[in-house]
Amino acid sequence: LVNHGISEELLERVKKVCSECYKMEREENFKNSTPVKLLKEIAEKKNGNNVENVDWEDVLTLLDNSQWPSQTPGFKETMAEYRAELKKLAIKVMEVMEENLGLPKGFIKKAFDGEEDSAFFGTKVSHYPPCPQPELVNGLRAHTDAGGVILLFQDDKVGGLQILKEGQWIDVQPVPNAIVINTGDQVEVLSNGRYKSVWHRVLATPDGNRRSVASFYNPSLKATISPAPQLVENLKQEVDRTYPKFVFADYMSVYAEQKFLPKEPRFQAVRAM
Repeated sequence: LVNHGISEELLERVKKVCSECYKMEREENFKNSTPVKLLKEIAEKKNGNNVENVDWEDVLTLLDNSQWPSQTPGFKETMAEYRAELKKLAIKVMEVMEENLGLPKGFIKKAFDGEEDSAFFGTKVSHYPPCPQPELVNGLRAHTDAGGVILLFQDDKVGGLQILKEGQWIDVQPVPNAIVINTGDQVEVLSNGRYKSVWHRVLATPDGNRRSVASFYNPSLKATISPAPQLVENLKQEVDRTYPKFVFADYMSVYAEQKFLPKEPRFQAVRAM
């Protein structure tokens, strides 16, 4: 998405403060992190094994009530402004999906808010540093996102993001200051499969420090998620439906254990809860 309404000036500031924050507050810690140590051990053994169950990724999560980095000048102010703009954009994206699906305006947001709480909005700032042996480790293992609408501001110089399409991994080419829209498992359920959550991964690369800023508009943990009644073609028994009805917190407990596994068993597991 290019014509998203977010100013170039703000996006340039986001790039600047995220890169500076990594260098000032996180780079040294990554050098002593688990993936770095495991890769070194595997490389020294030369036994043909790959690094399993970890990603070549530094992750900083920003929530409204979490403690943010404080040493990088302008980081808090810039990222708070950016998150406010992205939250508005996420709501617009959901309204477009509602129109395409023939659902009432605000249907998805209302479903995500739940009855007692409000929807969750988080931002994940990731860096994928240069990897000395990228063939031995994943930048980020293949998965679908658990939640709702994901807005990705990816690096416009260093690639690595891929999506799975018809059994083939396809590069998502960087476009300067574009926002990549992705939908998660909860949108797949609400849309009764009209919008599928997309398998994606990030490759480790030997050159460049790839920056990725992903914002997630997800349901409240208390929200109950199920296919929109307007999109269920007939009133089949619940057990016959592809997508069950569940509380999002229950889905997340399953997802925490099965994130990098096929998604269909996740739906079956939460159906049985």
